[in-house]
Amino acid sequence: MKKFSKGFTLIELLVVIAIIGILSSVVLASLNTARGKGADAAIKANLANVRAQAEIIYDNDNDYDAVCGANSVTQNTVVAAAISAANSASGATAVCGKPASGAASAWAISSPLKATANTFWCVDSTGASKAEGANIGATVVVCP
Repeated sequence: MKKFSKGFTLIELLVVIAIIGILSSVVLASLNTARGKGADAAIKANLANVRAQAEIIYDNDNDYDAVCGANSVTQNTVVAAAISAANSASGATAVCGKPASGAASAWAISSPLKATANTFWCVDSTGASKAEGANIGATVVVCP
C-alpha cells in the first residue's frame, strides 16, 4: 500500500525563500537608484524656479540683488524656499553667486546632485542649465 503525503518538503520551502530574498534585494537596489534620480529631478526643478523668480525680480528692480544676498542668503522668500527645497533634496548647500561689488547684473546658482557623485547642477541668468564637475564660487555669475 502506498502512503501519500501532502505538502512541501523543507528543501523546497528553503529554495523558495532564497529566491524571494534574491528578488527583493534586486528590487531594493533599483529603488535606491530611483530615489537618487528623483532627488536630482527635484533639485533641477527648484533651480529652474529660482531662474523664473529671478527674472520677476529683475523686471521689478532692474537688478538681481534680491536673488543672491550676502553669504548666499537670498532676500526673496520665493527664491529662499526654492533654494531650501533644493538643499533638502541634495542633502548639501547650494551656492549662489553674484558680483563681488555693485548692483547684481547677473547671478548663478549651483547645487550638488544626489545620484551622481561630484556633479553639480548649475543655472544662471544667461539661461544656462547644465551639469558641471565643480561647484561655483560666491562671485561666479555664469555657469562654467
